Amino acid sequence: MLGEASQLKDIYRVKLFKHEGFQRKKCVKCGRLFWTVDPERKTCGDTPCDEYSFIDCPPTKRKYTLEKMEKNFLNFFAKHGHEIIDRYPVVARWRDDIFLTIASIADFQPWVTTGQVPPPANPLVISQPSIRLNDMDNVGRSGKHFTLFFMGGHHAFNSRRKRIYWNDETVALCHEFLTKELGIKSQEITYIQDFWEGGGNAGEDFEVNIRGLEIATLVFMQYASADGKRVPLPLKVVDTGYGIERLVWLSQGTATSYEAIFGPLVEHLRKLSGVHQPPVEVLRENSKLAGMIDIESGRDLKLLRSKVASRTGLSVDELNRILTPLERIYAIADHLRCLAFMFGDGITPSNVREGYLARSVLRHTLELTREMELNTPLVELMAFELKHLAKQFPELEHRKNYVLEVTDAEEKRYREAVSRGTRIVKRIAGELRSKGEPISQRKLIELYDTYGLTPEIVKKMAAEVGVDVDVPDDFYIKVAESHSRAKRAEASVPPVSAENLRSLPPTRQLYYENPYAVEFRARVLNVFGEYVVLNQTMFYPEGGGQPADTGSLESGNAKVEVVDVIKVEDVILHRVKPPSLKRGDQVAGRVDWSRRRSLMAHHTGTHILLGAARRVLGDHVWQQGAQKGVDRSRLDISHFRRVGMKELREIERLSNEVITEDREVKATWMDRNQAERKYGFDLYQGGVVPGKRVRVVDIKGWNTQACAGTHCKRTGEVGLLKILRTERIQDGIERIEFATGLAALNFIQAQEEQLTRAAEILRTSPERVAAKTRELFEQWKAAEKEVKRLRQRIAESQLPQLRRAAKTVGEIRVICEEVEGASVDEMIKIASSLIKGDEKLVVILASRDETIRLVAMAGEEAVKMGVNCGSMISEASKVLEGGGGGRSSMGQGGGPRTDRLGVALRRALEICEKQIKG
Repeated sequence: MLGEASQLKDIYRVKLFKHEGFQRKKCVKCGRLFWTVDPERKTCGDTPCDEYSFIDCPPTKRKYTLEKMEKNFLNFFAKHGHEIIDRYPVVARWRDDIFLTIASIADFQPWVTTGQVPPPANPLVISQPSIRLNDMDNVGRSGKHFTLFFMGGHHAFNSRRKRIYWNDETVALCHEFLTKELGIKSQEITYIQDFWEGGGNAGEDFEVNIRGLEIATLVFMQYASADGKRVPLPLKVVDTGYGIERLVWLSQGTATSYEAIFGPLVEHLRKLSGVHQPPVEVLRENSKLAGMIDIESGRDLKLLRSKVASRTGLSVDELNRILTPLERIYAIADHLRCLAFMFGDGITPSNVREGYLARSVLRHTLELTREMELNTPLVELMAFELKHLAKQFPELEHRKNYVLEVTDAEEKRYREAVSRGTRIVKRIAGELRSKGEPISQRKLIELYDTYGLTPEIVKKMAAEVGVDVDVPDDFYIKVAESHSRAKRAEASVPPVSAENLRSLPPTRQLYYENPYAVEFRARVLNVFGEYVVLNQTMFYPEGGGQPADTGSLESGNAKVEVVDVIKVEDVILHRVKPPSLKRGDQVAGRVDWSRRRSLMAHHTGTHILLGAARRVLGDHVWQQGAQKGVDRSRLDISHFRRVGMKELREIERLSNEVITEDREVKATWMDRNQAERKYGFDLYQGGVVPGKRVRVVDIKGWNTQACAGTHCKRTGEVGLLKILRTERIQDGIERIEFATGLAALNFIQAQEEQLTRAAEILRTSPERVAAKTRELFEQWKAAEKEVKRLRQRIAESQLPQLRRAAKTVGEIRVICEEVEGASVDEMIKIASSLIKGDEKLVVILASRDETIRLVAMAGEEAVKMGVNCGSMISEASKVLEGGGGGRSSMGQGGGPRTDRLGVALRRALEICEKQIKG
């Protein structure tokens, strides 16, 4: 916050304050400056300076539901000249710096706020579902925090040429909405002066408070901030954020905001879990005091409980018993809504990016249900929530099947992870116990990220082996913060700096004008070593997963090969060999048409394939990466499970159907806002595209993307699309490798050749290869079974001979022999049969083929007398330059030195004798 002198800027002296008789005061508790019409007021109106005084006594003229409050907010500003804008997705597809939409202004960053792109309307109003996971651990117990909340924003973008409105109108509109629309008295409202900074922008602001509750922030964004400096922005932006849920809570006066927002779901969860409604006065006092204490740790929660206890006359233990289950119910209700929007807007759970954040919320929800001993499947709870959300948000009803399907799949995956993780946690805990160390926070996060094990589960498992785990109160907050911002790929350093190219005009991009032309003429503008800049070019520079064109440039008698092409801002560099061209040379260029044509077909095929995948798997599928090639390409897509063979066949069939239909492929430069209005944010399937104008590639009625690559004019030119293979490159992301045109035909012909060879080997026709292979496999299985039976009989026939070879060492009998051709399993069976009748027997066996295999087994009495087969085999295996080990009663090992079998057996026997003799 700025000092007092800075706070007296004219921007805080708005006309409304003068006309309505507002006074600027200094809060006697926190020292902040605020404006009020109440001459008696001494505090700023925000917690902890003022306690909530609206609970059971709302200041509004009526009670509002979330739907009604949102509608009133939007309509009020629409009546005052604002255009209502539809909400943006909760996943920030248009940005490369954040994964989730965190505020209404985030919808217009960076393109609009930096002046590169005009706003979709000016002024505008929006109710934007926003997700912030940095308060996830506080949801449910603070009374006011949400993971997803609706931010009402009225925004105005003021340029030097055109003023829309600024501080005076912003405060006047806010005050009129609160007083005339909601019926709140002026003396109830305080405007606290402050300074807001974040996301690289900054500006003066007012925090608007009513009866202890902050309900809005009015920011006058006018600076860019970096490296401790502030410079004026090209636009002055009115950035307001009204908490729609908080306004609803204010109007209803319920004990917590969760009762006001999630009433039916909270009641449903109460009934399922058998949690009783606490006494109203307990909830009331808990919420009032929760507003006074910023709950960031277990210590803060204990302080809150003790204060509530002193007011209610209950003990802290009694309060925990009453409140903790209800706080968990509130958090579950909140998380379900958040997940409904995350999945409804197309997020696929995974271990990266927004998928990781969605999975984190889901697993926290599952952990809460486990702690509640709530046995109702999460998918059933989600179905209940979707039923209530569908009326207000029909788009969620449209995605209902996907939301339920992915919720169910993730819950099953979580249960499996917990089952697998039990052994891992106990092993790690055992190792730490031997060192006298606890499980660290770092290890907790590693177990969570790698195995999906929540800290609560780790704590429970570790306790079973006597290891302490200190779970941080803000564990989920720390996890979310570490994954909330996108890590931008480090830009490769261009061979020629942008600074050296600034004096050159933009290169004319002939490949957009006619991607089918292969010859052109140009002039050399400059030469930088082996890089040549032309005034215009037909060579496509590498970008968007499409490799650069290659070819040649010719000037007089000099001919150079173009081996690479890159773009630096608006200038295109051609890497040539040998570097013999000079500035001013007139050149004739020729593009390698065979390569260009194949790349065009593969790039167009990528768009066709993505359209098919979205139709077969669902429109939650999102392109996660792509690489085009001459012979084959790959497309990475998000999907919550492996793509099955039947689905792949259908994707391939639909792709080729679109190719045979010979649909038009049209590339058009469009204004960004116009393109987004027409096609939505699916436009950015291929990634974030910078600039005021975007190049839109539209395959008629099939797929539309912002894309800078070269494409065929009609789908028929792709010829053929063949899926070659798929793989799960990471959880939640499927890679599809494919080929088009002649490359696809070459692959099919190679497969046919392999099939023909297989048929010749099997002495059958290609059509019967599968049947013949199955027939041979069944014969092989039968023969293998017979071999095992015969080997078992041979092994059994050796038992009498082995018994006769036993050597007595003290009270123990030891058999130490080679068993020719026996597998490890067969040696184990032989040893078990021998020991069954003699608990004082030790059996050491070896067999030889390409390596030596060793097995040792000891009866119960032999083990009691000191025999340890694991250590015996471990030492003997070293003789063979191998390894081994095991338990006292059984050990296995071996090694590659087949010439040392006898030495190894003697070593094993020697160790055994020492063990017996002590």
